[in-house]
Amino acid sequence: MGQKQQPTADPISEPKKRRRVGFSNIDAGIEANQCILIYLVSSKEEVGASHSFRISPVDLNSFFDEDGKIYGYNELKITIWVSSVSFHAFADIKFQSTSDGGKGITDLKSSLQRIFADTLVDNKDDFLQTFSTESHFVRSIISDGEILQHKTSNGHVDSNSHLGTAISDVEVVRMVIGNTAAGHLYSRLVPLVLLLIDGSNPIDVDDPGWELYVLIQKKSDEHGDTQHKLLGFTAVYRFYHYPDSTRLRLSQILVLPPYQHKGYGGHLVEVLSNVAILEDVYDLTVEEPLDYFQHVRTSVDIKRLLLFAPIQDAVNSTVSYLKQGKLSKKTHVPCFNPPVSAVEDVRKTLKINRKQFLQCWEVLIYLGLDPVDKYMEDFVAIISSRVKADVLGKDSGSSGKQVVEVPSDYNPEMSFVMFRSQDSEAARVWMDENQTNQEEQLQQLVDERVKEIKLIAQKVHHV
Repeated sequence: MGQKQQPTADPISEPKKRRRVGFSNIDAGIEANQCILIYLVSSKEEVGASHSFRISPVDLNSFFDEDGKIYGYNELKITIWVSSVSFHAFADIKFQSTSDGGKGITDLKSSLQRIFADTLVDNKDDFLQTFSTESHFVRSIISDGEILQHKTSNGHVDSNSHLGTAISDVEVVRMVIGNTAAGHLYSRLVPLVLLLIDGSNPIDVDDPGWELYVLIQKKSDEHGDTQHKLLGFTAVYRFYHYPDSTRLRLSQILVLPPYQHKGYGGHLVEVLSNVAILEDVYDLTVEEPLDYFQHVRTSVDIKRLLLFAPIQDAVNSTVSYLKQGKLSKKTHVPCFNPPVSAVEDVRKTLKINRKQFLQCWEVLIYLGLDPVDKYMEDFVAIISSRVKADVLGKDSGSSGKQVVEVPSDYNPEMSFVMFRSQDSEAARVWMDENQTNQEEQLQQLVDERVKEIKLIAQKVHHV
């Protein structure tokens, strides 16, 4: 009996069907720096105007979660206006749609409040209204403050500082932060501090050790009413110094972006230096100064030091020795630090601390070398000697900060002790162990320092 054959399927003519699986688009997010614009405005007419002053924050991404991105929005655009009258802010948030692409939808209001806190106004009309309802905010806040007279380098009271005629119509008002009004003003300024001062944190407005120095410009409006415009400020802490003195530490300084590069920052430094001298504090220091501020600070101090007679003999002696020449050909080049007596005279009289005076000392030597091009090789040699001592320690030994490994059963990677030698204030810079790379890094530090000295000297000459 035969068996009936079943027809075989042709694999080519009848392909096997497969299930198709679809994947939704994963939300890559958008960086806050790419979708947020911030403007500083002084009137309601400037809100939305093309000529409004745009500010450049340090880094907006740091206020938005761990990766600095905003998720869940399509075509997102955020425009923020900050009033330079009341320091309130309003955020105009626009987007086409929202969707959860796997990372959720960012709560924009809470994220913006990390920056602006209570200064953020929900309604645009209410924000615009603040330009009239709080037009005298600054004037009312500073009314109980102490107006400080400005003194130039020669000790004379003069509203026209050598930093420029632009500051002739400004005054500096000192307020104690523990005061309710001063604390309220600083709280309004905190968003600008966070946005514009790299690595900053708000100060404690309940600590009476803090003082606020506010730079104010007074001008009459079309109605004859005097308006008080806040141009900038500095926050200073007053420390106790044993046994019966105090020290001033400048912690934050900010000139609002529209008024920068006009001499206002230098004016604040001059006024603060005068306060330190008049009140006979131990010294004036600066907490982790940024490069640009250090340039301004040193320029101000150099002008004062050039008029300070007790150190001129020491400067001239160093310059004369350097002019004798060919230090660059010697195996060991001295650092030419100032005598201890000069360091102490400067601290006692001008309230410039030792570390800052050492920065200024090299500029003073440079200014004394005339013509400087003739002695530049030897000058670079002493800068190189000092940089090497700061970074590697004297004779590549133990000067500066030292890190010493110590035995521990807890965690070998965390077993070390750091201390500072008595003969150096300079911090150790971690260098490549490769000799060639190390020399290149040292030379780069020397080149940067020489360039900085030249820029400061040029600025002083042009005044």
